[in-house]
Amino acid sequence: MKQFFKFMFASMLGFFLMSIILLFIFIGMLSSLASFSKKEAVLLKPKSVLHLTLTTEIVDRGGGNPFESFDPMSFQPKPATGLNELIKNLKKAKNDPNVDGIYLDLTLLQAGWASVDEIRQAMIDFKESGKFIVAYGETYTQNAYYLATVADKVYLHPEGSIDFRGLNSELIFFKNMLEKVGVEPQVIRHGKYKSATEPFFLEQMSPENREQVLSYVSSIWNSVLKGISDSRGLTVNHINDVANAYNTRNAALALESRMIDGIMHRDEVLEELRERLEKDEARDIEFVELSKYMNVPESKEARAPRSSDKIAVIYGMGNILSGSGNERSMGSDRIAAAIREARLDESVKAIVFRINSPGGSALASDVILREVKLASGVKPMIASMGDVAASGGYYVACGADMIVASPSTITGSIGVFGMIPNMQNFFNNKLGITFDNVKTNEYADMMTVSRPLRPNERDIIQENIEQVYSTFTTHVAEGRGISVAQVDSIGQGRVWSGAEAVQIGLVDELGGLTYAIEKAAEKAGLETYRLVEYPTRKDFFTQLLEDFGQVQEVFVKRKLGEAYQYYKQVEQMNQMTGILTRMPYDIIIY
Repeated sequence: MKQFFKFMFASMLGFFLMSIILLFIFIGMLSSLASFSKKEAVLLKPKSVLHLTLTTEIVDRGGGNPFESFDPMSFQPKPATGLNELIKNLKKAKNDPNVDGIYLDLTLLQAGWASVDEIRQAMIDFKESGKFIVAYGETYTQNAYYLATVADKVYLHPEGSIDFRGLNSELIFFKNMLEKVGVEPQVIRHGKYKSATEPFFLEQMSPENREQVLSYVSSIWNSVLKGISDSRGLTVNHINDVANAYNTRNAALALESRMIDGIMHRDEVLEELRERLEKDEARDIEFVELSKYMNVPESKEARAPRSSDKIAVIYGMGNILSGSGNERSMGSDRIAAAIREARLDESVKAIVFRINSPGGSALASDVILREVKLASGVKPMIASMGDVAASGGYYVACGADMIVASPSTITGSIGVFGMIPNMQNFFNNKLGITFDNVKTNEYADMMTVSRPLRPNERDIIQENIEQVYSTFTTHVAEGRGISVAQVDSIGQGRVWSGAEAVQIGLVDELGGLTYAIEKAAEKAGLETYRLVEYPTRKDFFTQLLEDFGQVQEVFVKRKLGEAYQYYKQVEQMNQMTGILTRMPYDIIIY
């Protein structure tokens, strides 16, 4: 008994000490996050240089989740960069008399191709002021190099390289793994291109899927080639030849291929900046980081006249699902309420619905679409597509008056699928678990995973799939002013790039968020206006407490590194149940 109490009190003491340690860690995190949330005005000196590293993830609207990119090692917040804030501050820097140029210090860029297109366009606009952009990298990933080519000069470290080899889209297939554990994916779908479920019952891409992937990846690549060609003054054929030979694998080849302007160490680049700024020493250069520049007040001359008229920008990011969702998911309740609020606000004269979503629940998509249609009936409603706005992401866009997308946007995927896993073999033969049941009606146990679907149950699900597809295509036909037959011919679950979508009538014009806002102002007849963002955010500490559970995911992401994308794909298997209007998979193009 004495030994028992000894171990019990030792355990209690250990638990108490661990609780105290965790409490101090949590207080430290709160302190770091709270201090980060405070914004103090920054005064800029003349001849300053905006230093852009863009090392954190770039999302449409940043800063909403306190744990978004929290560094668990330093206990310091490293929030994602909001594309909206980045573009806004590039425009501010263009008109800022104290900013002489931009030092684009790149290596890894965590952004989709459409987002890079928008940043690139904002930098092209910045250069119209006559200010300089100098880019430097020890190495460049492909999208980092694509962004860098907008600069007046592109420099590379002597031992560096540019990973410029063309685009690749790699898919992961789970069929053999599921067979090994005794799980049968029971798939019902409409659309020969609706390949969302293929990873669960195939070992490689179907011919239809291979066709569509090659098509949209090639379209994005052609857009990238044209952008580089326009900036660097090289022919598309030359740039393609460089990629085919991988003639950027070292600095000497990159220079010989005219893909860069010079080979330099960082101190030599700083010396060039010193000369441009006419400074005595390189250490005299006034660099300002983006995080600080966001707190620099806009000059009086650059400020737009104060207006009571507003344009609402509604951000919808992530999987579409029922309920509230959060900053990284499109909860139908939350997004529908935001659109409704903007519609009922008489000071809001136009709405821009920014969509960055692979889709999700068919029902939740329909709830959001209803509000889109109601809003477009009373004021201009422009859908602005980000990196991806496909399947359910297109479903919620099709009711807008106008759809704008980047050439590199992934869209379309007008199709529906359902999947119910049959785990009978897994439970019975792998775990030794059996099931029995009683029921009052024929279909009471229809959605169970403990046995295979019966033929009549499969017929019911197929009927529901066909109904949702019919509803989907009808909405698109009405929104786009074409026949259901035409929608079906370009639907069938097929994925398109933004550039392709314009050609087939799914998208009206090419452009980014800034362009969509300009079109909204034009349609509303506004010369002066101010932007308001929706959904309205909760106060900092409320958001902090709600998102504390995401700390675990931050640790997992840091531990897995690049392999995190595969972890997320396996995790999303749990969400692939029911009737969905969702992208085939999370498309990763690198």
